[in-house]
Amino acid sequence: MVKILWVDDEIELLKPHIMLLQSKGYEVATCNNGYDAIDMASEVAYDVIILDEMMPGMTGLETLPLIKDIRPTTPVIMVTKSEEEDIMDKAIGSKIADYIVKPVNPSQMLPLIKKHVLSQQLVTEQSTADYRAEFGRIAVSMQNAKSFSQWCSIYRKLVNWDIELAGGDESIREILQYQKVEANRIFGRFVCDNYKGWINSRDEATPQMSHTLMRNNIFPIVDNNTKTTLLLIDNFRYDQWRTISGMLRGYFDIEVDDFYCSILPTATQYARNAIFAGLMPLAIDKLMPKKWLNDNEEGGKNQYEEEFLARQIAQAGKRYKWSFDKLVRPEAGRRLLDNMQHIYDADFSVIVYNFLDILSHARTETEIIRQLTEDDASFRSLTRSWFEHSELFTLLKMLSERGHKVIITSDHGTVRVDNPVKVTGDRETSTNLRYKTGRNLAYNRKEVFEVTRPEEVQLPSSNLTSSYIFAYNNDFIVYNNDANRHIRYYRDTFQHGGISMEEMIVPYIVLQPKR
Repeated sequence: MVKILWVDDEIELLKPHIMLLQSKGYEVATCNNGYDAIDMASEVAYDVIILDEMMPGMTGLETLPLIKDIRPTTPVIMVTKSEEEDIMDKAIGSKIADYIVKPVNPSQMLPLIKKHVLSQQLVTEQSTADYRAEFGRIAVSMQNAKSFSQWCSIYRKLVNWDIELAGGDESIREILQYQKVEANRIFGRFVCDNYKGWINSRDEATPQMSHTLMRNNIFPIVDNNTKTTLLLIDNFRYDQWRTISGMLRGYFDIEVDDFYCSILPTATQYARNAIFAGLMPLAIDKLMPKKWLNDNEEGGKNQYEEEFLARQIAQAGKRYKWSFDKLVRPEAGRRLLDNMQHIYDADFSVIVYNFLDILSHARTETEIIRQLTEDDASFRSLTRSWFEHSELFTLLKMLSERGHKVIITSDHGTVRVDNPVKVTGDRETSTNLRYKTGRNLAYNRKEVFEVTRPEEVQLPSSNLTSSYIFAYNNDFIVYNNDANRHIRYYRDTFQHGGISMEEMIVPYIVLQPKR
């Protein structure tokens, strides 16, 4: 039962209101002064407190902070005779949840109480009903989807529902999870049927992809704006963008909220190099063989990104004054904030932010991170907490102040894996859990997307008989030898490299600074 404390020096005149609340099933306690209110709030955890602003002795405004010291999360509704600005500023500054002006009408008070006590329950119930109604429509659109843009629309809806239903009824969450799995199953089949065509032809059905993103999407924005910053956050998914976007509303307007398609493998060495070079990996390997390392070769796989970008800018005939920064560790972010002038001076500044990728991989290796990110909702929560106190948030606020248009995107997303797929391979086979490349791979062809001729999808080969296989949905690839140990270690971790909506449908966001 909802417990209400109503504090008013004329409480006896409010008996009809109190009786109405009691008839609606609320338990109402009363007192006529601030001193008693503080004592009662100390003894009982009320769900909401209704507090009169003008009382003899200790006023409502004087009582309010003392109650908040005891019960900081309890909503307080202030009843006032006046809407004078200074009084309301003081009340709002003291963190009232709401206010109502005398004379109090029961029909006004009841919705306020529901709003602050039952709102989450009512929203959850309505959201559950709305999702049940839309479940069938989403299922039909999954079966009928024939283009990447249609899949983007489906993915957006599923992310919206995932966020809206988080923390709600477990049974409806299970239904949504089932629909996400089914969507990824059908999406995997769609990619399998269309990927080779996308890579080898450019027509209306071909989505924007990693190697075309810079020249088709980003350069035109730079051409039409005096200051543009590209912020590429490694391993950044659309649901994570949705989680932090609200914190940027005071600094930016969202001009574009869209997607592009990551190439395969959805791994940094392939996708991010393709973005900066404006080329598929096979072309990078052929044109700049000393700057491409295959999976089985030692060395940094993304160490030439700035050179790739310089080449692409020059080949496009652009004469930008530009800068490039790569932030791998938090201390690099702090150093950048102290040395921003080169970004302010540039027409086009590029910042690669690796920390989310580190956070994602830390979940595999660190037990406490694993506990904090047991599902997508908790991973989003951790992302929000990190962002709120990060140098990245400070950086974005500084860019807004300087009038920079900001493009936020990623090279690929990540997916939580739970279903092992067993393969065999030799020592030269790559170690990634969502794709494998090498020779002598043995696997069940029904469980993976196989590419036996890598050149057909513009991927390099480490030798003449190399092939690639890609995991679907929430699968992860383990070797037959020592499979059980790897399954225990990697199940329920976030991985990337394969085929899923989360990995391939990458957020592409354009922010206009507020004036």
